[in-house]
Amino acid sequence: MSLSHPLPHTRTRTVKFLTAAAAARHVAKEIDKLIRARNAAGKHTVLGLATGSTPVSLYRELIRLHKEEGLDFSRVVTFNLDEYYPMPKESQHSYFRWMHETLFSHINVKWENIHIPDGALKPDEVDAACEEYDEKIRSFGGIDIQVLGIGRTGHIAFNEPGSPQNSRTRLVTLDSITRRDAADGFSGEKNVPHHALTMGVASILEARRIFLMAFGEHKASIVYKAVEQAPTEAISASFLQEHRDATFVLDEAAAAELTAIKRPWEVGPCQWSPELVRKAVVALALTVKKGLQKLNDDDFRDHHLYELLREKGPAEQIGEAVFHDRMETIRPYPAGRVTKDGERKTAIVFSPHPDDDVISMGGTIIRLVEQGHKVHIAYMTSGNVAVFDHDARRFVDFVDEFLQSFGTSAEQSSAGTLKERVYQFLDAKKAGERDSPEVLKVKSVIRTTEARAGALVCGIPPEQLEFMDLRFYHTGTRTKNPIHPQDIEDIVALLKRLNPDQVYVAGELSDPHGTHRVCAEAVFAAVRRVRAEGVNPDVWLYKGAWEEWEPHEIEMAVPLSPDVVERKKQAIFRHQSQKDKAMFPGGTDRREFWQRAEQRNLATARTYDALGLPEYYALEAFVKWNDG
Repeated sequence: MSLSHPLPHTRTRTVKFLTAAAAARHVAKEIDKLIRARNAAGKHTVLGLATGSTPVSLYRELIRLHKEEGLDFSRVVTFNLDEYYPMPKESQHSYFRWMHETLFSHINVKWENIHIPDGALKPDEVDAACEEYDEKIRSFGGIDIQVLGIGRTGHIAFNEPGSPQNSRTRLVTLDSITRRDAADGFSGEKNVPHHALTMGVASILEARRIFLMAFGEHKASIVYKAVEQAPTEAISASFLQEHRDATFVLDEAAAAELTAIKRPWEVGPCQWSPELVRKAVVALALTVKKGLQKLNDDDFRDHHLYELLREKGPAEQIGEAVFHDRMETIRPYPAGRVTKDGERKTAIVFSPHPDDDVISMGGTIIRLVEQGHKVHIAYMTSGNVAVFDHDARRFVDFVDEFLQSFGTSAEQSSAGTLKERVYQFLDAKKAGERDSPEVLKVKSVIRTTEARAGALVCGIPPEQLEFMDLRFYHTGTRTKNPIHPQDIEDIVALLKRLNPDQVYVAGELSDPHGTHRVCAEAVFAAVRRVRAEGVNPDVWLYKGAWEEWEPHEIEMAVPLSPDVVERKKQAIFRHQSQKDKAMFPGGTDRREFWQRAEQRNLATARTYDALGLPEYYALEAFVKWNDG
């Protein structure tokens, strides 16, 4: 659902949806209405399209509308925003190929109506082709609906910082941050092109209607700057403020830094729900650097909280109520104590990748085991695309050497042949090329054995590990398929078999790669199914490696001692293929996973201490899933 009206305090119309999927459906519905109206009038519809992870859910919904509800694209004309340069059309990195694989091959758009900048042009052909591209758009009467994403530098298309408002389609040099963000798909930043062809800011602003979609915590900061600060060439998306019909379409995570969301009491009257009171008072305490029970009336008056003080005051009463609320979140025994007659709880930790369990909640796992509860870990995907090629070489080399020393002649021959095939493929592999099934299997085995080693550090034996290898992940690339129905059936079967009291799920629904979100949605669907059949576990959400729950959101905080934190780090270290440098480190954060985990857990404890709550060495935080 969205807000019934645009968010206040923004310079551009901005709407927020609960999820990225809901936001995508909203944009798809607007496109659907326009196409059907134009088709009925015998006219064409001109769409400006974007690439990247953000519009994938939109394109999947348009495909569904075409296949299930008869949306006819035969009169639709498309113009894509950009293309890397130089970039052959057949390259797996080309936007030309991506658009056909992601959208065009699934709908009935005519080939001659598809327009994408040509990354294979000769240098002396570029300027004329760019002018022709703008002219081609004008020849169709201009773009009716333009779909945009936003980069972390604030760029729309590839209009990097410094792009003037009057810029047209042209060749540009890519910003280092943009290239770094694209590095994962190119197997390293060194393989990312330095240039791109892009529609200019002026070209984009000529569209009659614009939807800029932004999803995830990592987009929140730049969205705030684009919609609440003055237009500037440093953030080309900010120029949308001057468009007559532009809308920012956000999920909750991308909207988190907007004033109307982060500090709604600053933009108008509020309905002071317990959740909003907690958010405001926690923020106030951290701002004025006082414990919750030390806040006074002036603190509230000086920080736009007059209404809250009048409705719920005095300050001491408000602060004390929030203090006791936060105290109740501290849970040294996350599953309760084992009863005197030895009754213990069963917990399932769903780990999207083979290391998310120990990175995100390794300390809690250790405490659950130490307290006598039975913990199962379900590794939902193989995580094989995150293994470097050099690790695949190292492990097949180890197997070959091992069998040369201990194996039979037949085993030695087989291992040698495997090593030759793997080496031959990797020697010929191009940057970013998909691995062969054999290499993917090698990488899967690497991560499986690492997961067993990491779990053992936490006290969990191999027989309590489930390697689910869900089908949606089987693409060999970062881009994943939608959840497969059988994936949900597999989770349902596991829940029925183990009948857990607690389920832990990665709740980072806006993670950069999508796997966490898909896995969470699959678990939620399965839990709904089994609850109807009497299996009714508590479901707790943990954050992945990129973010932490806000202090006012936390509903369970598990204290960790220095010894437990050290054991957690040792469990993370067992994931050697992700040690030192991970394939997908997430944005510009170059810390190793163990560093992120330790620093995050220590920071959460410091925050609790700053609020005047009991002081702990470290805390792991959770939020309870509410299916409402």
